[in-house]
Amino acid sequence: MSRFILIAGGTGGHLFPAMALAQELQRRGHVVELMTDHRVEAYGADFPAKAIHIVPSATPSGANLVKAAGAGFTILRGVAKAYGIFAKDKPAAVIGFGGYPTFPPFIAAKLSGVPGILHEQNAVMGRANRALTRFAHTLALSFAKAKFADAQKVASVVTGNPARDRVRAVAGRPYPALDAVGPIRLVVTGGSQGARFTSDVVPAAIALLPDALRSRLQIVQQARPEDIDRVTESYRQSRTNVELASFIGDLPERIANAHLVIGRSGASTVNELCVIGRPAILIPLPGALDSDQKYNGQVLEEGGGGWVMEQDTLSPQSLATRLQNLFSNPAKLQQAAEAARALGQPQAVEKLADLAEQIAGLAPKTNEGIPS
Repeated sequence: MSRFILIAGGTGGHLFPAMALAQELQRRGHVVELMTDHRVEAYGADFPAKAIHIVPSATPSGANLVKAAGAGFTILRGVAKAYGIFAKDKPAAVIGFGGYPTFPPFIAAKLSGVPGILHEQNAVMGRANRALTRFAHTLALSFAKAKFADAQKVASVVTGNPARDRVRAVAGRPYPALDAVGPIRLVVTGGSQGARFTSDVVPAAIALLPDALRSRLQIVQQARPEDIDRVTESYRQSRTNVELASFIGDLPERIANAHLVIGRSGASTVNELCVIGRPAILIPLPGALDSDQKYNGQVLEEGGGGWVMEQDTLSPQSLATRLQNLFSNPAKLQQAAEAARALGQPQAVEKLADLAEQIAGLAPKTNEGIPS
């Protein structure tokens, strides 16, 4: 039994793949702990870790010298706290999943002589990961073509993006049959940053669909708590069957039962769509650093598993036209579902766990392309 510490920013995009790796490492008999920031409270109750360490962190500031000094001091406090934890009980390895909260613990691991893996979930390397590669033993990539990855002076390997057990449990379900008269199941998700836009545009687009088509819809939609009443009223006026919630706890099961998904193109969303094998209309979050969501969406679109619609040019009319075309063409949706599934890497978590054991000196090289 060995001890691994996973390091991740406190958002679902970073924590979900960390959660998947924690589940796999525990199955192998290892002890897992998590280092993150205070935002983990939304997911911490479900995270399978022996201990969760909240480590001070900050986003490096640029021109404002006062803020930069404050951020630097916070980062140093985080390094000191993580170093103390490593000194007390040195882990076999650390695995970082990105976000600026990864900074202090990953630097502390290097200072402590603990080998580390950086995992990049997106098709564009995040700025935190780019800054930390100098301290890493290996860079694990989700996509074979990740922007900025080639410029990093560290060994890299494509492992894929680990999917949670709950996602993998429904990955084998066939695409649900869709005929000319039966129900059409649509899932609309967007996370805390994206639900506001989908709450505005999706109900308006649905209202523009022909009555015969709209009456067949069974919609599950995520909306911010403050938006639920107005979204409910919008669907009531169009007489549309909808279930609204600010958080969908059984989202993987809902996606598996869906004929189509509408959502942002964050790394975890795209990964889970591919592992489960469901077609999607993806609306990249505008203004995202380095346009990571746009690149993620393009991977799915170029592979034939979905369609990217930019928020700046998306209107209720254009979305309604796309929806009517897709719902009237079940074969096209079925083909996109199969294409999405072909892009999925359900064994990513085993590959990343193998790599973690290898750099910890617990297992021989077993995966082609994994650096020794």
